[in-house]
Amino acid sequence: MAVREILKMGDPRLLRVARPVTQFDTDALHLLISDMLDTMHAANGAGLAAPQIGVDLQLVIFGTDAVNPRYPQAPPIPRTVLINPVVTPLPAPQGGVDLVEDWEGCLSVPGLRAVVPRHGRVRYAGFDPYGDAIEREVDGFHARVVQHECDHLAGVLYPMRVRDFTRFGFTEVLFPGLDASQDD
Repeated sequence: MAVREILKMGDPRLLRVARPVTQFDTDALHLLISDMLDTMHAANGAGLAAPQIGVDLQLVIFGTDAVNPRYPQAPPIPRTVLINPVVTPLPAPQGGVDLVEDWEGCLSVPGLRAVVPRHGRVRYAGFDPYGDAIEREVDGFHARVVQHECDHLAGVLYPMRVRDFTRFGFTEVLFPGLDASQDD
């Protein structure tokens, strides 16, 4: 319905902890989701959290088409609306903690990318817009996107997770030729 302004790092609203959604299948909720989808698509994003547009609700959306211009090597992710999410790390197939480092960007931190450690496999649970339960086990890029978006609900931006600042910089320098006009 409308493309909303995406808040940028430095805006204190991005550091707040989001409140749970208490009413499902309302006109206001469906309008918010529609605006978030429009905003994410306009920015070629892989995901968007409600706090990124100034709404303090535990609501994230994510999903990519066959090829996302900003993540051309990433596999597609089914479009998902996830409300009041709970993310649980899963052990690696061989056992133990499965932290994987890979590059991330963010629509709220435009033009920059960094290597961020994330769990390689997670289970996420929550609700769809109608209040129906969702539960999935995912890995790889899908797991990374879910964790990134859910971090926004706790007021965490990916630079807060960076361990090695020699692998943090401007997209145009790190990845010449990649569309860095909007980073997510």
